[in-house]
Amino acid sequence: MVAKSHSKDLRKGRYSENNRIYLLTTVTYQRQKVFADIVLGRIVIQAMRQQEQEGKVNSLAFVVMHLLYEFRPDHFHWLISLQNGWSLAEVMRSVKGVSSYKIQKIRRELSEIKERQALWQNGFHDHALRKEEDLQKLARYLVANPLRAGLVKKIGDYPLWDAIWLS
Repeated sequence: MVAKSHSKDLRKGRYSENNRIYLLTTVTYQRQKVFADIVLGRIVIQAMRQQEQEGKVNSLAFVVMHLLYEFRPDHFHWLISLQNGWSLAEVMRSVKGVSSYKIQKIRRELSEIKERQALWQNGFHDHALRKEEDLQKLARYLVANPLRAGLVKKIGDYPLWDAIWLS
């Protein structure tokens, strides 16, 4: 029996509201392990930063995760404020498209893969924050993911995260 994709279910009721804060999450296709290579993780971060430079979002915090566990795919969490009438779908399409193209090109050159293949799972999860949610508490929780996953002993040792509250 072939498993059906439920990515279309993630779009039900999705609304992109200007200046609204969202937590976005997406995972790699077929649980690929990609971001243990920090260079490839930095490409995802560059694609995120490009969205901010283009005025589509204000990036508040993010973490690009590589996981050692077989049952958890590599993924990223990104806390943003949507800007200038852009939609969540447009922003994520751009991040995933730009990063996928660049990462797949490098992986083909290194002979890790032979032909172009998907990097990201279809769809993404979004959570619109409510006014009463503590934004900094959520950001701290988000960037502490590598600690909880046992990847590092202190967050400063993990290279694939950032938050605007750093001084």
